[in-house]
Amino acid sequence: MSYYDNPQNVAQYIKMAEGYDGAHLISILKEHLASGATVLELGMGPGVDLEILSRDFQVTGSDRAQPFLDLYRQHHPEADLLLLDAITLETDRKFDGVYSNKVLHHLAVDELKCSFERQAQLLNPGGVALHSLWHGNRVEEMAGMRFIYHTSMTLKPLYEQDFVLLKSGEYTEMEADDSLYIVLQKM
Repeated sequence: MSYYDNPQNVAQYIKMAEGYDGAHLISILKEHLASGATVLELGMGPGVDLEILSRDFQVTGSDRAQPFLDLYRQHHPEADLLLLDAITLETDRKFDGVYSNKVLHHLAVDELKCSFERQAQLLNPGGVALHSLWHGNRVEEMAGMRFIYHTSMTLKPLYEQDFVLLKSGEYTEMEADDSLYIVLQKM
């Protein structure tokens, strides 16, 4: 059982994440994807970013924790949602874009490489992925969850067989330059 399979942990996360969203990241994604493009969000959690994405894109939300999907569906019964693991991404659907905000840092390095490979398979030709992660060179564990911090250089060997880097940057979420985003295009 994962941390987010427990509804109490889901409620705690929603409260902790209140006031945070990926609007800045989504504005960057909009520079690289046309309005109306199909976008898969990995690790949608409570769906805050999914709602922002839906203003410009045809969105599919996904999470590996069913409680997040169930909560979102209560208020958005028409939502296109998938129960997906961010590593294996077991779906035969294709998308123009893949987006995640502070999700992939939970994956071990080999798992992240597998995720990038699988994302490339799900993307249409020329498809784009935008991901944000914690920035740095350390590993933390809290409540049984792993947090792996990355730099542009530590990520490059994990995606470079399938993607070219279009853009990357550091930004501040809680502390100065604590976060990193990458925009990748499928080769």
